[in-house]
Amino acid sequence: MGERPGGVVTEIQDDNLRSAKEARETRDLAPWAMHSDASVGRRYPERPDALRTPFERDRDRIVHSTAFRRLMYKTQVFVNQDGDHNRTRLSHSLEVCQVARTIGNALRLNEPLCEVVALAHDIGHPPFGHRGEWALDELMKDHGGFRHNAQVLRVVDRLERRSPDYPGLNLTREVRESLLKHEKGEDWPEELAPRPARPLLEAQVVDLADSTAYNKHDVEDGLLAGMFDEHELEREVALWRRSRAAVAERYPGFLDRDDDPNLRVQRIANELMGACIEDIVGSSKERILAADVLDARTVQGAKATLVGHSEELARDVAELSQFLYRRFYRHEYLQRFLVYARQVLTGLFDAYRRRPDELAAWYQRWSEEVGLERAICDYLAGMTDRFAQQEYERLVDELPQS
Repeated sequence: MGERPGGVVTEIQDDNLRSAKEARETRDLAPWAMHSDASVGRRYPERPDALRTPFERDRDRIVHSTAFRRLMYKTQVFVNQDGDHNRTRLSHSLEVCQVARTIGNALRLNEPLCEVVALAHDIGHPPFGHRGEWALDELMKDHGGFRHNAQVLRVVDRLERRSPDYPGLNLTREVRESLLKHEKGEDWPEELAPRPARPLLEAQVVDLADSTAYNKHDVEDGLLAGMFDEHELEREVALWRRSRAAVAERYPGFLDRDDDPNLRVQRIANELMGACIEDIVGSSKERILAADVLDARTVQGAKATLVGHSEELARDVAELSQFLYRRFYRHEYLQRFLVYARQVLTGLFDAYRRRPDELAAWYQRWSEEVGLERAICDYLAGMTDRFAQQEYERLVDELPQS
């Protein structure tokens, strides 16, 4: 690359940017990272991209997919219409991506691989959050059930359409395996066999980034919704107490003011998340070095997961998770929401089974290949909250009381 005095770029000498990026990976990434030039590749071979590494290309395919855009109107915990500031599946996925990039960078991992797994990890979720997932699993109990991790792979492998040359998005094998990180051995696709003992480190990072992000934002959303208060957190959660004390030390007198409670909560929650991230980085470095892994493939054969919290913070995070389970996820409102999700999805499932011609045209053809019930399930799982509600009113009845 040529430069004028002062560092102004005058030309780019390497006309294959992907090769230059892969050379930088060889130089800068840790040996235990998944290097792009070591990828097994794609199910359907494609010409390498001149500008992007394979994982950058996968990330861009996810970002431009229909399933990713729909996450804007899919429930994280609260239905989108319940408030403008509540998280959606899209905002949650972006937060997970940010946390995963931070941890991945600190561990010298492949950041684009962290990004694509983080951005895609929830695109198999149906409308109405976990309540919708449970409802679909009940509806499909005689037809193979429903698991959102398996549905992610169905979306990227078969349901998304981007090229007449192949079905799905034709992602790299490493990304596809990483999206199945929670699948049991008996559910592991034969095509991807044998199942690795452990996920790649980038996938392990996303798993911790996911729980770190939702613990933080569920605390914020639960407080905003009035499901619990700061005094209960202070009394029952050590991690909140320590985070609050750290904020009090950094900003003397700030927590004594009551003119901006949202800022106070956000500041403490950010402190809590930062402490979790720093602990993951430090503890994971120790584990990785102690395991003496030589490369990404030996990571997959390791005896234990290498990315995780220290023992002390793991106990504190578990305490926070238990608090959220008692006071948030089991809250009366969310229990009523489960009933609502079950009524809407059951009504739609039965309506489409009685009148398959009401399915979108592509799914009518799809039913000939996979069966009517699975095609209906795929169609329902892809819906946003509001489209499911509109279809219910069109095909069934007035919406049930939420």
